[in-house]
Amino acid sequence: MTSPRPTTLDAGTVLANDPDWWRQAAVYQIYPRSFADANGDGIGDLRGITSRIPYLVELGVDAVWLSPFYPSALADGGYDVDDYRDVDPKIGTLAEFDEMIAALHAAGIRLIADIVPNHSSNRHEWFREALASPRGSAARDRYIFRDGEGPDGAQPPSDWQSIFGGPAWEPVGDGQFYLHLFAPEQPDLNWANREVRDDFLKTLRFWSDRGVDGFRVDVAHALAKDLTYPLRSHAELEATKLATDGSHPLWDREELDDIYAEWRAVFDEYDPPRIAVAEAWVEPTRRHRYAAPTSLGQAFNFDLLRANFDAGEFHEIVDRNMVFAGETGSSNTWVFSNHDVVRHATRYGLPADHSGEGDVGKQWLLAGGDPAAVDLELGLRRARAATLFLLALPGSAYLYQGEELGLPEVAEIPDASRQDPTFFRNHGVEVGRDGCRVPLPWVAGAPSFGFGPTDAAHLPQPAWFSSYAVDVQDADPDSTLNLYRRALALRHELQGTEKLSWVTLPTETPDVLAFQRPGGWIVVTNFGDATATLPLELTNLELLVSSVPGGLTAAGELPAAATVWLR
Repeated sequence: MTSPRPTTLDAGTVLANDPDWWRQAAVYQIYPRSFADANGDGIGDLRGITSRIPYLVELGVDAVWLSPFYPSALADGGYDVDDYRDVDPKIGTLAEFDEMIAALHAAGIRLIADIVPNHSSNRHEWFREALASPRGSAARDRYIFRDGEGPDGAQPPSDWQSIFGGPAWEPVGDGQFYLHLFAPEQPDLNWANREVRDDFLKTLRFWSDRGVDGFRVDVAHALAKDLTYPLRSHAELEATKLATDGSHPLWDREELDDIYAEWRAVFDEYDPPRIAVAEAWVEPTRRHRYAAPTSLGQAFNFDLLRANFDAGEFHEIVDRNMVFAGETGSSNTWVFSNHDVVRHATRYGLPADHSGEGDVGKQWLLAGGDPAAVDLELGLRRARAATLFLLALPGSAYLYQGEELGLPEVAEIPDASRQDPTFFRNHGVEVGRDGCRVPLPWVAGAPSFGFGPTDAAHLPQPAWFSSYAVDVQDADPDSTLNLYRRALALRHELQGTEKLSWVTLPTETPDVLAFQRPGGWIVVTNFGDATATLPLELTNLELLVSSVPGGLTAAGELPAAATVWLR
């Protein structure tokens, strides 16, 4: 049903009215404060994004996922939201937002907005009202306030720890505490409160009416909570963090189904329906709930992001997720990097396994981020091969700004310049995520490497950024940037089909994977450290694109850590 409300911008008038556009989309994540700075204050802004739309068009992406752009004190990089229906004046205005989305749509690029429903900021008008109101008030019921424990009420309601370190309960001085699963500046909202639920439906309509095509839902698995007394201990919660029966009091509860069914009803008011993708760190068997057509419709899988550069792991992950997509009627979401993790060009250059909770990228940062510990050449070579593998898979591909430049993680950030709350609250356990959020290099010889018209940059850019700048890579036909451009252009020929079949290879090539897509496309990746001999029937095919210059050798061999697309 088409929304009866007047719209500032109707995406359907400037883009093809395709309800399934998201299924095979290449989505480019923009962290707005670090993408492009138009006014020279060192903070990326909306006008900066608008000015770079020709770059996005040439890159070949179908949509932009815009990380939070709302008014914020930046206690957590913008994920502490003061007002869900406005733009941070440091990065723009609502009028500039309208200009940006109109320009994106005119260029054939859709916009996915980040929405942060688990918590507001402590500067939100609701929270300020809650602090000024007595216990038991309607204002406090929008959040999660509880009485303190102990004879004088000075002890927190439980020993829970926040994700960013330190206690998860913050005292307010009158015997009560409020819950914050993340930073103290991010009080958790009470999603059992009807007013909270209705206000977010209003927010979804506010941005959808302005032409936003969809939403990335932050911490989608945390909204519903069971705070029935007695509260379990922190140790008990940690022991059951990935419960698969919806019984955990804080994560992945069954009540989420009702919340997201209401969101889906709002999305379906529009033509085409607005889409959503859940950030839900849950067991793979539980992702179905978020990806269902009656719910958000799509859920991130971080399986490849957490995998080693290993043929067996990649094979198993692809198989499992292809089954998942078939069972849910959704499409897969493939990703290697984002604003929360060490860039994959660095992870792949580290000597140890980097899978699972013991992320070697994190361990490398904690050890001081020694550049000598990273094989930059190997890391980039593997990253290029893995990305070419990913871009050929059925489903949507989520790319993080700067990965198309092959950017490594920036480790050499002085303590005084760091911004991530995990660094300050968990020092010695977490170094933080600033290293993947450093402003991008656009022009090698320009102030702030072309990020803005001045030398200002909200995080320090290292001197070695010059060799990764867009203008340098633009002139090099073998650059990582030009590899992404070629692959994304070819990828559009694969859209419209979600099928994949594995190609049987000789048993002496266990480090090589090959799969076929309809239309005669065959994708071959060598995950090993040595050149691999391919069957003759593959070496005689047309080479479309290769992650390494030249592709196959004269003898028809595939170099180590390389991917080719053949037809």
